[in-house]
Amino acid sequence: MEKINRKLKGFTLIEMAIVLFIISLLILIVLPNIGMQRKHADSINGKALQTQLNTQAQLYMDEKNVTSVSIEQLASENYLSEDQAQQIRKKKLEIQVDGEQ
Repeated sequence: MEKINRKLKGFTLIEMAIVLFIISLLILIVLPNIGMQRKHADSINGKALQTQLNTQAQLYMDEKNVTSVSIEQLASENYLSEDQAQQIRKKKLEIQVDGEQ
């Protein structure tokens, strides 16, 4: 019987090290960007929630002919959902109407 010479095909240690190095670089580039995008999305969400709170408070005061309102009143009268009220409390937003800042 003759011996069959086979060359084993596969990746060398250097090739694997290069691949791991490239993957590491990509991770270092992508992860900080994801964090920045999350912060930006949270900021946009907070601004939208503040606008909604102010709009609903103004609507409540106009309909009920009152000069002030609380987040609890808005939630109990269904001007805000309970989820929205919880987010507002968590972000510690305050009602700002009639040009108050």
